[in-house]
Amino acid sequence: MLKIKLRRMGAPKKPSYRIVVADSHTSRNGAFIEIIGHYDPMTDPETVKVEVEKAKEWMVKGAQPTDTAARILKKAGAL
Repeated sequence: MLKIKLRRMGAPKKPSYRIVVADSHTSRNGAFIEIIGHYDPMTDPETVKVEVEKAKEWMVKGAQPTDTAARILKKAGAL
């Protein structure tokens, strides 16, 4: 099963995240199939960049977003 989830990047105590499509059994920072966006919670306001068409394409193929990824995709207009 495919999941759309966050992959943590950045320095300690300064996280930024990539929104990726990965197998549901991989770890948080493990292997992934494709990067579909970026999320930076440290800026004011939060920076969210999502390739909406890619996100919708993966959801049609059966990828399920995690709870946090779904909240971010909703902000970006992909859900």
